[in-house]
Amino acid sequence: MQLIQNGPDVPDRLMQAHEEGKVVFFCGAGISYPAGLPGFGGLVSKLYVSLPAVPTDVEKSAIKSGQFDTAIGLLESRITGGREVVRRAIAAILTPNDLSHPRTTATHRSLLTLSRDKNGRHRLITTNFDRIFEAVAEDQVPRMAAPRLPVPKMRWSGLVYLHGLLTERLTASDLDALVLSSGDFGLAYLTERWAARFVSELFRNYVICFVGYSINDPVMRYMMDALAADRLLGETHSEVFAFGSFSKGDEKRQELEWAAKNVTPILYQSHARHFYLHKTLQTWAAQYRDGISGNERIISRYASNAPAGSTKQDDVVSRVLWALTDPSGIPAKYFAELDPVPPIGWLGPLGEERFGHYDLPRFGIRASEKEDNPVRFSLLSRYAKYDAGRSMRLVGDRRDVNIWDRVMVQIARWTIRHLDDPRLLLWFAARGGRLDPFLSRMISDALRPGGVNVSARMRVLWSLMLAGRIRSL
Repeated sequence: MQLIQNGPDVPDRLMQAHEEGKVVFFCGAGISYPAGLPGFGGLVSKLYVSLPAVPTDVEKSAIKSGQFDTAIGLLESRITGGREVVRRAIAAILTPNDLSHPRTTATHRSLLTLSRDKNGRHRLITTNFDRIFEAVAEDQVPRMAAPRLPVPKMRWSGLVYLHGLLTERLTASDLDALVLSSGDFGLAYLTERWAARFVSELFRNYVICFVGYSINDPVMRYMMDALAADRLLGETHSEVFAFGSFSKGDEKRQELEWAAKNVTPILYQSHARHFYLHKTLQTWAAQYRDGISGNERIISRYASNAPAGSTKQDDVVSRVLWALTDPSGIPAKYFAELDPVPPIGWLGPLGEERFGHYDLPRFGIRASEKEDNPVRFSLLSRYAKYDAGRSMRLVGDRRDVNIWDRVMVQIARWTIRHLDDPRLLLWFAARGGRLDPFLSRMISDALRPGGVNVSARMRVLWSLMLAGRIRSL
């Protein structure tokens, strides 16, 4: 679903997995840009300025190729004071000047909201060292910092600083524990492998979504190498997602590069220091926090207008359909009773086969992890059980088992408000004209005196359809 205008299209299967508490967000330096903090490359540039130091030819080569961890390791090995001097300089660079403005911490707050499941457990991981999460997280959220990490199984809960945390009173040992240089990454992911083991276990148990990383980030390189090693050993993992930016004309290349890393990209256009990323996360968090009322707000804002105005840049239809699939049926009830009534044009998107295998859990259907057969269905014609025929529909060319959920009931109520519109009758007729028995009763009741205001001409036509006299036209 596209949560904001011009924003990235967040896959519905990721949003559904998140609703089920299966998603863990992995946060990189990009989430701290609004607070004025740099990414890995910017950190290294600022480091040489603050020390001050002039990079050697070898360090310049490492920086140019994006191997910032290697440059830091080389600098630490030659500078007077070594690791501690370099890391104290880094700590100063990663200390925000001012966090008082809400915009500087809005994305961190949003990620904390998104990390909280329906049982109140927080599951959030960051490879950042800065203390912005510390400034906004509630005291009851457990914190864990490398190398003392939890076992990331289903009962795990907390905010994990995978590569360490800048403590309030920095000691030499705190600084030494940070995973910064190529040597640190080697120990964490290759030699001692404590970070690699944590990542491997995490990826086996959860759907991972990377936020705030570039495709060539050294952190991504080490983590994906660890996962590649697991795959060679026959380990399987859930789908991995990553938000990533692209410049004009560069979208396809970015998509292919992420896919080469076995990552499903959620791409957004580069603009104003990743505005579309931050706004999307903040909108997603607000909608998730508000639950049913958040979905009702989507219906209220978009459903009164014809869906024809929906575009790739502003995909209104995907937002409304997501809201309507809330299993409680409450947003669908809001849709059915909205004034003015949502236009008949919504029949088009509601009847389109936009859903597939990975959408089945949204409708309360437990499916196999892998798709057995190609599955396509719409909101108005869908499955009641896995591996069963379509048995939940408003109209069709055969009699189906009359099994409706709360959503279907409310969509049917919405159609009743359009009985005086011949386009509804034509839509039904084009799909076989055999109305579901429950829908037939609803229409009969609405046509009685005191029911819906319907012209004499349309009453005759509906009577013919109810009698089975109108089929395909």
